Amino acid sequence: MTKILLAATGYVVVVFPLAYVWHLGLFKEKYEAFGYFEGEPNIPLGLATIVIQGAALSLLYLFFHTGSAGLARAFQFAGLVGLFFWTSHVLALVAKQDVPNAGSFIAMETGYLVMQFGLFALVLGLVHRGAE
Repeated sequence: MTKILLAATGYVVVVFPLAYVWHLGLFKEKYEAFGYFEGEPNIPLGLATIVIQGAALSLLYLFFHTGSAGLARAFQFAGLVGLFFWTSHVLALVAKQDVPNAGSFIAMETGYLVMQFGLFALVLGLVHRGAE
């Protein structure tokens, strides 16, 4: 249970600041131009979403076995769930609505998700080091 809590906390600690700075700081105007936001973003709900994701992914990781261990296993898991997030978040948004400059949106969100899940893989690797 401790490793789940540590990994979930690590997810929140790395993802929430990254998401906030990326979407509401560095590239806010671009995301507004993409039509990503309708009205003001709900920061508490965004944080709650990241907390739930962190808990679910940290628990799910315990059931992910590929024969690999350590950072290799962590990056395989993060790559797989990152791919799922990418299709359900990025491609689905472009499929559901008219996103101006969709290619640029896809590229930016792909870069963001690579960072998000790369950092999460590092968190998982550190939390679960020596446990496999």
